[in-house]
Amino acid sequence: MSEFKILIPKLGESVQEATITKWFVKEGDTIEEDDPIFEVATDKVDSEIPSPVDGIVSKILFKEDDVVPVGEVVAIIKIDGEDDEDESEDVKETPEVTNKTADNEESADKEKTEKDSAVKASDIKSSSNRFYSPLVKSIAEKENVTLEELESIEGSGQNGRVQKNDLLKFIEDKKAGKSAPAESKPASKPSAPKVSPSIGASDQIIEMDRVRKLIADHMVRSKQTSPHVTSVVEADVTNLVLWRNKVKNEFQEKYGEKITFMPVFTEAVAKALIEFPVVNSSVDDNKIYLHKSANVAIAVAKPDGNLVVPVIKEAEQKNLVGITKKLNQLAEGARYNKLGPEDYQGGTFTITNFGSFRNVIGTPIINQPQVAILATGTIEKKPAVMETPTGDAIVVRHKMFLSLSYDHRIIDGAMGGAFVRRIADLLEEFDINRQI
Repeated sequence: MSEFKILIPKLGESVQEATITKWFVKEGDTIEEDDPIFEVATDKVDSEIPSPVDGIVSKILFKEDDVVPVGEVVAIIKIDGEDDEDESEDVKETPEVTNKTADNEESADKEKTEKDSAVKASDIKSSSNRFYSPLVKSIAEKENVTLEELESIEGSGQNGRVQKNDLLKFIEDKKAGKSAPAESKPASKPSAPKVSPSIGASDQIIEMDRVRKLIADHMVRSKQTSPHVTSVVEADVTNLVLWRNKVKNEFQEKYGEKITFMPVFTEAVAKALIEFPVVNSSVDDNKIYLHKSANVAIAVAKPDGNLVVPVIKEAEQKNLVGITKKLNQLAEGARYNKLGPEDYQGGTFTITNFGSFRNVIGTPIINQPQVAILATGTIEKKPAVMETPTGDAIVVRHKMFLSLSYDHRIIDGAMGGAFVRRIADLLEEFDINRQI
C-alpha cells in the first residue's frame, strides 16, 4: 500500500518552526488534491496547506496549537485508499516507538517518563505568566526541560524574557551538573524592574492574539540584534504626482490595474539596491550575504490589525506594469489570507508605507535578517523656493519624506545617507512624459 507523508513546508527565510492553528480534516477522511489539510502560522505568514495527492487521511501526528519544526511529518495519507489493518497499526506507532528494540525498552520507558514531566507548549500557555517564543518552547520540550526549570531561568531579554541562548546555556550547565537546584533560584527574576500599569475599574484588558505576540517578539528581537540608525530625506515628487493623475484612468483601462505611488517607489528602490549591493544583504553571525536579486518585501496591514510582508521577487527585472500587477495581487491576497508560504519567502529589503495612514514620517524596525527598511511618508503640497530666469520664486510643490532605518553593524551613515538620497533622486527625476 502506498503512503504519502505531509510535511511542514519551508515558510520563509529564517523560519525554523510553525504553529498548527487548525485542522480541516480528521483521520479517515477522504481528500482530493488541492483540498486544504491544515492551517499553519508563523510570525511571517498564516497559510492553508493543501494536499498534493488524492487519498485517505491515515494518521494525524500533531494537534492544533502544537509547534512543529519545518520539515517534520504532520500527517500520513493513503494514496490508494486500501485498508490494511497491519500497516494501519504500524502507522499508529510513533517514530520513537518503532525505532526502539527489545534491548532498550527500559531506556525508552525512562525517556517517556522524563518527557511526561517535561514542559509542553500548552502547559506554558495555561500555567505561566511569562512570555516564551515558539522556538524556546520547542527547545524546552525537546530537551525535557520542566516548566519549573524554565520558570527559574534568568532571561537576558527585555523584562527578563528567556531567549534561545539563555535556554541553551541552562541545558548545557544542567548536562554538566553545574545547574543549581530549581528551588534555590529566584523564579522569573527580571533583568530590570517590571513596571505594572495602573488599571482603573472601567479599563478593558485585551489579551494579545497569537500573531500579535509573534510580531512583538520579532520586533523586540530585531531591536536587540541590530543597532538601528535612521536617515531622512525630503523628495520633490511633483512630476510623479502629475504623471499619475494624468495616466491613472488610461492605465486601468489598458491593464485592468489601479496604479498607486507604491509601484514607482518599488521600482526606484530596486534600481538603488542594485547600485548599493551592501544594502541588499542579510547578516548571519559575522557573515554578510550579498543578494544578487532585489526581492522587495512590502508591508501590508490586514483588516484584523496585524501586519504581513509579502515579497516581489526580482523586482529589478520587472517593468512598472509588472510591478503594479504583482503588488496588487500580493496586497489583495495578503489581506484575505490567500497567499502561500512562497509569497513571503526570500525578501532582501522591505518598504513600509506610512503615507497610507497620512503619516508624514516614521522610523521603522528592520525586518530580520535584512539590514535596512524604507518608510515612505504621505505626499503633501508645500511652498518651495525655485530658481527662475527672473529670480527666485515661491511655488507649490508635492513633497514627501523618505526615512531609511539600517543596521549600523553593516551600513555606515555615509552609505545609508547616499542610498536614501539615490532613491529620492530617482523619484525627483521621474519623466512626466513617460509612456505607459
